[in-house]
Amino acid sequence: MIEQIIVVFHVLVALAIVGLILLQQGKGADAGASFGGGGSQTIFGPSGGGNALTQATAILAAVFFATSFGLAIIAKQKAALPVDDLMSGLEAQEQVMVEQPAVDAAVEIQESFDDLPDFDAIAPAGNDVVDSIPE
Repeated sequence: MIEQIIVVFHVLVALAIVGLILLQQGKGADAGASFGGGGSQTIFGPSGGGNALTQATAILAAVFFATSFGLAIIAKQKAALPVDDLMSGLEAQEQVMVEQPAVDAAVEIQESFDDLPDFDAIAPAGNDVVDSIPE
């Protein structure tokens, strides 16, 4: 529950940072204001909004870092499983996966040998093939 709240807050802070960065003026905008750009008619006054927007961006960046760190800690706690339990489960699964096909293959091979006819019963009494070869 707390993780979901932090994730939502994290996304909102990220969107706010993007918005604040897009609102800020670039360095080249100050040169245009010096030639009668009407700097006194801005919403932040004649000093411009650079300081307020820069400070808000820095604060939101710190909050973004804190939420990222918090989410990392929560993810680490969720991923912390007892290693012995995990390894014993994997070893047991691996053993079944390795042994079962080998057992099945051995049974199939044995059954195929059992199905073969007895060669002594079908072999001729004399060796007619060898006797019929001319020398």
